[in-house]
Amino acid sequence: MEISTADVVKLRKSTGAGMMDCKNALAEAEGNFDRAVEIIRERGKLIASKRADRESSEGVVLAKTTADHSFGAIISLNCETDFVAKNENFIALTHKLIDQALANKSTSLDAVKALPLEGRTIGEQVIEQTGIIGEKIELPFYESISAAYVVPYIHPGNKLATLVGFNKTVDVQVGKDVAMQIAAMNPVAIDNDDVAPAIVEQELKIAKEKFRLEGKPENMLDKIAQGALAKFFKENTLLNQDFVKDNKMTIRQYLGSVDKELKITEIKRFTLNI
Repeated sequence: MEISTADVVKLRKSTGAGMMDCKNALAEAEGNFDRAVEIIRERGKLIASKRADRESSEGVVLAKTTADHSFGAIISLNCETDFVAKNENFIALTHKLIDQALANKSTSLDAVKALPLEGRTIGEQVIEQTGIIGEKIELPFYESISAAYVVPYIHPGNKLATLVGFNKTVDVQVGKDVAMQIAAMNPVAIDNDDVAPAIVEQELKIAKEKFRLEGKPENMLDKIAQGALAKFFKENTLLNQDFVKDNKMTIRQYLGSVDKELKITEIKRFTLNI
């Protein structure tokens, strides 16, 4: 049967599939629009299963907050090539996903995948994109923060994003400074006491072995290792790091210079391989 251009365009707008894919689906469905939509979705699932073993190391990482800044999230939508990651439609889709997650204040990746979006779940939408784009598309990361005030930062290129939660409303520039510090310096925790015990134990073990190999006395290893741990805290905990915009002060001192009562309550950071 003859397929009209209007029907092809309508199906393309509905599914995002290519013009020829839409024309072929309509022909297979004998002009039945709903069946053509299902054919395109089924094709997407088939292609997704065939590409399951492919690596999706490129993609888009975004961070956003609700209008009142009380809730923020980071999301990563992954693909196989940088060409797709830079595509406007792919970036726009990632914005749609995080906007829906924020609207529902989702707190887990599973919850996000189950959210409805344009007649199906986000999880289903992601699978269908594999069929439309022809690359493995995955939604592997989502995390959120709730705080009195949350500030997001997206590094240029959409490969790295951060969130920082504060105990009170903060000046835009101050919030951005801290969020950018997290992006640049990748702290493992906010302060010394927040570092996971397993990390502390590992750092002490590494330090002892290092100094043992250097020939330091066995009875001095614990004390020397504690000094190495103090250096680790200085370099890897946010409040004790030197402020990248002014290394004459730490982040703790920077916050104190702004507001003695200002505190950081939570941080998040995610990056693709860059």
